[in-house]
Amino acid sequence: MSGETSAEAAPTRGRWADLIAIIVCTLAWGTTWYAITHQLGVVDPVISITYRFALAAAVLFAWCTLRGETLKLSGAQHLAALGVGFFTFSLNYAFVYWAEERVSSAVVAVLFAALAFVNLVGFRIAFGQRAPMLAWAAAALGVAGVALLSWEEIAAAQMSARAWAGIGLTLAGVVASAVGNIYARRGEMVGVGVAASTGWAMAYGAGLLAIFALITGKAWAFEFTWPYVLSLAHLAIIGSVIAFLLYYGLARRRGYALASYISALTPPVAMTISTLFEGKTWGLLALGGVALVLLGQVLLMRVRKA
Repeated sequence: MSGETSAEAAPTRGRWADLIAIIVCTLAWGTTWYAITHQLGVVDPVISITYRFALAAAVLFAWCTLRGETLKLSGAQHLAALGVGFFTFSLNYAFVYWAEERVSSAVVAVLFAALAFVNLVGFRIAFGQRAPMLAWAAAALGVAGVALLSWEEIAAAQMSARAWAGIGLTLAGVVASAVGNIYARRGEMVGVGVAASTGWAMAYGAGLLAIFALITGKAWAFEFTWPYVLSLAHLAIIGSVIAFLLYYGLARRRGYALASYISALTPPVAMTISTLFEGKTWGLLALGGVALVLLGQVLLMRVRKA
C-alpha cells in the first residue's frame, strides 16, 4: 500500500518541481531586462557579458567542487558544452544586447517569444521529434500574447534601417538560442551533469567573448558603481547560475519546448518591474496578452515530453 502511495506521490512532486522551476526562471529572467539597463553605458556590452558568464562559471565550478561533482568531461561532453557556450552564451546574448541598442526591448521580447516555436522546428530537424499540435498551438499563443502585451511599444517604434538591423539581430539571437538548446540536448544524451556542463558552457562562452573583444579592440573597463556591480551580481548569480540550472533541469524532465516557453512568460514580469520603477501603465490589450501567454503555458504543461 505504501509503495502505491509513493508511486502516486512521485508525479505530484515532479509537477511541483516543474512549476517551481518555471516560476523561478520567469522571475529571474523577467527582472534581468531591468538589470541589463544598468549594464549599458560605460562598459561595452560584450565586456559586460564576459564578466557575467565568467563570474557565473566560477560560481558553478565552486558549486560542483563543494558537492563533489566531477568537472572532468569527455571529448563528446566538452564538444556539447562548447556548442552551448558558443551559441547560447556568446552569440545569443551578444545579438540581444546589440539588438536592444537599436530597437525597443518590447520588440526584442516579442521576437524572442518565438523561441518555443523555433525549438520545435529545430528538434524536429535535429532529432526527428514530432511535437503534438497542442505544443504548436501553445507556442503560437505565446507569440500572440507577448505581441498584445507589448503592442503600444511596437506601434510607437520607429522602423528605421537601424531598427530593422535590431530585428535581424534579435532573430539571429533566437536561432542561436535554439541551436544552443540542441547542443544542450546532445550533452544530456552523452551523460554530462547539468551543473558541470553549464559551468563549462559559460566558461567557453566567456572565453569566446573575451577573444572577440581582444580581436575587435574593445576597451576593458569596469564601472565601480553600486548599480553596475549589483546588477552584474544579479545577472550572474540569479539570472545565470540559478536560472540556467533550473532551466536545463526542467528541459531534461519535460522537454525544451516547455522550458523555452519561459521566454514568453518573462515579458509580463519585465513589464511589472517597469511599472514599479519606470511608471509603465497597463492597457486592456496588455492584460489580454498576459491571459494568452498563461493559456499557452497551461497547454504546454499538458504536453508529454517527446
